[in-house]
Amino acid sequence: MNKEETVVEHLAELRKRLIIIALAFIVSLGIGFAISARILQFIKLQPTAVHVEWNVFGFTDGIMIYFKCALILAILITLPIALHQIWLFVKPGLSEQEAKGTVFFIPASCLLFIAGISFSYFVVFPLMLEFMSDINQSIGATETYGMSQYFTFMFNLIIPVGIIFEMPVIVMFLTKLGIVTPFTLRKMRKIAYFVLVVVGVLITPPDFVSDVLIIIPLFVLFEISIIVSGWTYKRKLKQLEELAKL
Repeated sequence: MNKEETVVEHLAELRKRLIIIALAFIVSLGIGFAISARILQFIKLQPTAVHVEWNVFGFTDGIMIYFKCALILAILITLPIALHQIWLFVKPGLSEQEAKGTVFFIPASCLLFIAGISFSYFVVFPLMLEFMSDINQSIGATETYGMSQYFTFMFNLIIPVGIIFEMPVIVMFLTKLGIVTPFTLRKMRKIAYFVLVVVGVLITPPDFVSDVLIIIPLFVLFEISIIVSGWTYKRKLKQLEELAKL
């Protein structure tokens, strides 16, 4: 009976956390819709958008662009709240040291997500546009793009890259919990590289330069993840040794 009560309590707690995350996302989405126009106007003034005619070729293009912009803002706002709720849910099962050691993952995850979005928008995205524009001009094509083409391409790039930039902090968290070790990561390096190449190819246009611009940072992130995992693993062993001496 106690086990059944414990399961029910865990499910009730999980339900509570999920409701809070869902409400935060809905409110954030509303905020995103409210300020999307200003953000879109800011993007319109950027060098990559100056030469793009802001035409729409379908009745739903405008609202879809609004929604995608609001969605990114909602993710940015909801992410720290969701991570905090997840941390609160798993906190009772962690030791005091583990709870203190994992709480900093919340700001770290948010900063890495923002770094991924910034890197993809300010570095990768302009280079991809320039490369593809040069290809189109080399074959004598007349470039006619609308808002939908521009923003769909941009959103399809920056959101996956933002998520992928979470790799080091996710690996650190899993190492902290003992789920992965730096040794297992090194053993699976070849498989991981293959998976990262597939991911890089899937989230970029079908050209070699775009693929390289994404795949190389993914490899770097994986190697950083191994270093971070090794550092976390050594600290964990040191803490266990100190506890054993007590």
